[in-house]
Amino acid sequence: LSFPLLITTQGSQQTQQPQKHYGITSPISLAAPKEIDCVLTQKLIETLKPFGVFEEEEELQRRILILGKLNNLVKEWIREISELKNLPQSVIENVGGKIFTFGSYRLGVHTKGADIDALCVAPRHVDRSDFFTSFYEKLKLQEEVKDLRAVEEAFVPVIKLCFDGIEIDILFARLALQTIPEDLDLRDDSLLKNLDIRCIRSLNGCRVTDEILHLVPNIDNFRLTLRAIKLWAKRHNIYSNILGFLGGVSWAMLVARTCQLYPNAIASTLVHKFFLVFSKWEWPNPVLLKQPEECNLNLPVWDPRVNPSDRYHLMPIITPAYPQQNSTYNVSVSTRMVMVEEFKQGLAITDEILLSKAEWSKLFEAPNFFQKYKHYIVLLASAPTEKQRLEWVGLVESKIRILVGSLEKNEFITLAHVNPQSFPAPKENPEKEEFRTMWVIGLVFKKTENSENLSVDLTYDIQSFTDTVYRQAINSKMFEMDMKIAAMHVKRKQLHQLLPSHVLQKKKKHSTEGVRLTTLNDNSLDLSMDSDNSTSVPSPTSAMKTSPLNSSGSSQGSSPAPAVTAASVTNIQASEVTVPQTNSSESSGGSSSESIPQTATQPAISPPPKPTITRVVSSTRLVNQPQRPSGNSATKITCPVAGVKRTSSPHKEESPKKIKTEEDASCLDISDHDKMETKVNSYTSLPFCIKLCTDLSDIPALPANPIPVIKNSIKLRLNR
Repeated sequence: LSFPLLITTQGSQQTQQPQKHYGITSPISLAAPKEIDCVLTQKLIETLKPFGVFEEEEELQRRILILGKLNNLVKEWIREISELKNLPQSVIENVGGKIFTFGSYRLGVHTKGADIDALCVAPRHVDRSDFFTSFYEKLKLQEEVKDLRAVEEAFVPVIKLCFDGIEIDILFARLALQTIPEDLDLRDDSLLKNLDIRCIRSLNGCRVTDEILHLVPNIDNFRLTLRAIKLWAKRHNIYSNILGFLGGVSWAMLVARTCQLYPNAIASTLVHKFFLVFSKWEWPNPVLLKQPEECNLNLPVWDPRVNPSDRYHLMPIITPAYPQQNSTYNVSVSTRMVMVEEFKQGLAITDEILLSKAEWSKLFEAPNFFQKYKHYIVLLASAPTEKQRLEWVGLVESKIRILVGSLEKNEFITLAHVNPQSFPAPKENPEKEEFRTMWVIGLVFKKTENSENLSVDLTYDIQSFTDTVYRQAINSKMFEMDMKIAAMHVKRKQLHQLLPSHVLQKKKKHSTEGVRLTTLNDNSLDLSMDSDNSTSVPSPTSAMKTSPLNSSGSSQGSSPAPAVTAASVTNIQASEVTVPQTNSSESSGGSSSESIPQTATQPAISPPPKPTITRVVSSTRLVNQPQRPSGNSATKITCPVAGVKRTSSPHKEESPKKIKTEEDASCLDISDHDKMETKVNSYTSLPFCIKLCTDLSDIPALPANPIPVIKNSIKLRLNR
């Protein structure tokens, strides 16, 4: 592969002429690239190649051919619709219609095998209903089209398909025009007048992508830098809009802003400056590529001066096309903390690279998430069929950021870091057909002075999260019996029982205490690819029939089997509770002294103080905490304490006080010994102290027998 256009330097004649101004501030530096910068950029290209970020020319031509076929299909379909609706022949001949692309393909940074985001633009006499009926049927007749499915009820309605082996998502926008000209520029704000809100949303992707490309000084330098940053973000587990990190368009806007600040720099310099700028950025000052413009179309735009809710956004990156939106709405305190720490580490590594003390490969080394933290919450979602699993997993994943938000509000938790990759989970019952997926959340507990023997109760956070997911599933009529969510606390040394060894990359031998799970087949690992799909919640499909609630009565007699077969009882010592290091080496060569121009138009907005929800009990005197209500009619099943089998070390006797109450039985007991011990509560029939709650009573039109929801009590006692 050759890349003749990837290293683009500014000529001496260009630097003498007045340069076009990009962005809302003047640039930091107009310096032209030096020879060493060109060498480093070439080395960067060589490092990126093995990761598959560049597509072969043959594959690129295939995509162009497929899009051409799709474009012809759209024109043909619109002509047919026009004839059916008796339009004049003169109009039919020039009616037009066009496929536009957006996202990574339009930006020119798509990787091998990536999908294509497309938009079908039609004239005013073609309805959305036509798109989802006659165009859908037309696609169905094409022999190259496989896996065709329509998601008409989604926030941004879409037709998904695989065309000759390439995944394509097609949105639809109907413009208030009689014909669609070939040279149509979607950046024209007047096109939005009198449009349906779904059409405005569908147009937004193309309008934002086109604006970004028009707002960077050099597209080739922008593209190579963005390829590097996207790969780095994916390798470091911070590429996921849905989970509260950044998605593709947000990373593109950060790179575009860096290009504006260093308009003559090439990729090797721009990657370094990216880390310099955003490791020092004073969030929540917004990142803007251009001054927002008001179009008087009365569409809601991001503006903290007008909208109080916008003042609470932690890491605003504002789309350049009207109506301006914050693309990082999902970012939380924890995800921002993780990303800023990664920016600082990226700066330290690129400092070394520029000083020839390290190679580019060091920047793309994947840190081991499963060695990073001492404590983890493992979330499991299961469904009886693969089709149901896909829908269920989509819904659960879209709500995980709510759980992260709850966890980080706990006064003893500094950080809750969810890994964007999901993993297949071991089966609860090997003989039963079941599809299970799990996510892993790393936890960092605060170091607190002068406090002894504190209990951290995570039960309420987990319960409120599971209630939210079940409620959403029932309201959208996608819920089926045997769709389950469960959570458990797992220590780092127990993760090997859930994850294959090649994921953990752990050399030393693990103990087998603590978590008892069915063996996971190493071959079953499937690292789920992240996508920037704007549809965060799967829509109920027409295949869903009667409400699953109606059939729930039959299962009321016996408790459903819990979805987790592991006990969440583990020791935690204060010596283990550490906060990640935040210091990174300063930029060399005086670059750290560069002042980063923050946005002047918006005041810096401090995030609101996080509410402290105290869940503390004294360990020296066991206190019975009142159970927090999780519904209007909660019924409690007392754990069979008599049936408890405890594994204990031979050198220590158990105090009977430790299983005084149901609540205390599922706390994490911490001994005064220096040695770590794992105590496991394994009940004869239930793994946790499980409460069976009928807490869905606030849903309108609930039948007599609501679905039983399994609750897991997760409490950690920290010995100070």
